[in-house]
Amino acid sequence: MPSNTHSASDVLIIGAGHNGLVCAGYLAAAGLSVTVLERRSVVGGAAVTEEFHPGFRNSVASYTVSLLQPKVIADLELHRHGLRIVERPLSNFLPTADGRYLKVGPGRTQEEVAKFSSRDAQRLSDYNAGLDTLADLLRSLLLQRPPNMTDQGWRASLAELWRSLHLGRSVGQLSRSQRQELLRMFACSAGDYLDDWFESDPIKAVLGFDGVVGHYASPYSPGSAYVLLHHCFGEVNGRKGAWGHAIGGMGAITQAMAASARARGVQIHVDQPVRELLVERGRAVGVVTESGEAFHARAVVSNLNPKLLFGQLVDPAVLPDDFRTRMAQWRCGSGTFRMNVALSELPDFACLPGRQAAEHHGAGIVMAPTLDYMEQAYFDARTHGWARQPIVEMLIPSTLDSTLAPKGHHVASLFCQHVAPELPNGESWDTHRETVADLMIDTVTQYAPNFRASVIAQQALSPLDLERSFGLVGGDIFHGQLALDQMFSARPTLGFADHRTPVRHLYQCGSGTHPGGGVTGAPGHNAAVEIIKDRRRWTRA
Repeated sequence: MPSNTHSASDVLIIGAGHNGLVCAGYLAAAGLSVTVLERRSVVGGAAVTEEFHPGFRNSVASYTVSLLQPKVIADLELHRHGLRIVERPLSNFLPTADGRYLKVGPGRTQEEVAKFSSRDAQRLSDYNAGLDTLADLLRSLLLQRPPNMTDQGWRASLAELWRSLHLGRSVGQLSRSQRQELLRMFACSAGDYLDDWFESDPIKAVLGFDGVVGHYASPYSPGSAYVLLHHCFGEVNGRKGAWGHAIGGMGAITQAMAASARARGVQIHVDQPVRELLVERGRAVGVVTESGEAFHARAVVSNLNPKLLFGQLVDPAVLPDDFRTRMAQWRCGSGTFRMNVALSELPDFACLPGRQAAEHHGAGIVMAPTLDYMEQAYFDARTHGWARQPIVEMLIPSTLDSTLAPKGHHVASLFCQHVAPELPNGESWDTHRETVADLMIDTVTQYAPNFRASVIAQQALSPLDLERSFGLVGGDIFHGQLALDQMFSARPTLGFADHRTPVRHLYQCGSGTHPGGGVTGAPGHNAAVEIIKDRRRWTRA
């Protein structure tokens, strides 16, 4: 029995990750009393800034800004609560295998691509225009839930039919060729899509990297073209497609969200891991924490990966058999290995020498010279456990934010792929973490010979560490793979794309719901809209 019972709230949210905080802020603005329980000692989930070595702070897991929704920023008044985002001087910098390089940025890319292929440079504007059109369509769908396949009677079915017709009108505004491109983006691979557009490796590699970020697959795996598109719908400070840094790291985003929520009356409790969901007569009524405390509410919202919620916190007996089977089959795993590195000096790239801060040091630095290289990295991970020649994207946020490191020093984020979410033969990531971390440092050093000698300290997070620390099952940054059968109306499953669940008054607001992962705030926003619709029904339940 619970040792201590807290007074009931209107809504109880499990998890103070960014979507949980967004949902809390919107619900409180609608006049609901909201309590948030967070397992860790700090809010933010995977969007946190922490000191990993004395004097060196960095975004520990998520590490860059673009997908955060402008409406969420405005509605929650995040700038008023301290959020400041600055744009990268370049979007990307790619060292090539032959000692050259490609810079990608506004007004720069075409000239840079022409160094490798005049044909590709000429085609770039058409490629970008087509992708922008599809990204605009996606943006229009982010802050509304998808049509939900329901068997709850003709009235509910009619409402979903109307929603489907509205979606059809949006797609119908595209030309026939644009609709064909949209179909290709959902069905084909990023590699095939890019091969049809371009002939030179560098531009295909820097664009194709977005097709494998957080996606445990080859760039030639069907469906990876959509993952590429998913990373194109963002914007920074009003500029579409831009990437930036939050001053103070990613934790500055979630700290601003928490401050906004508290200003609206939300109660946030840290160090409160939840042990189980309380269900009475088929209705969620609260939770019990690991310390035995009971928190009651008229509705409960989960910001967890669906696999954690329904695999650990919910009694299987209260779930329909088909839903329980679907959640058991929910696929997770990003192939991600994260590192944070304290540096005594900036990397001195062989292809572009210099240890003084330059524009390429502020870019997303992609070390994966070709699509074939990325594909081999995936094959290696599947057979060996990790890529022999891994994919590494490095960001050095201290070039834009002096608060992260002592003067004259720097911090770097290494987002590394591919590694197997679970190692072959039952081996543990605890055994191989440091070996793989050394490989990642060596990979960067191949391009910047001074890098290893400049490393003062490092923090390495394997897929298992990401799961333990942040609830990212298999290290999955999206809370479930962005595959065709796990997207849109099927996220997390057909019939429950509306943030509701088979348990009455239990909702989901995390990245396992539409539109998926990334620090967007969209799932939290969309869940709040549906919860507010239901508030009057709670008293009749």
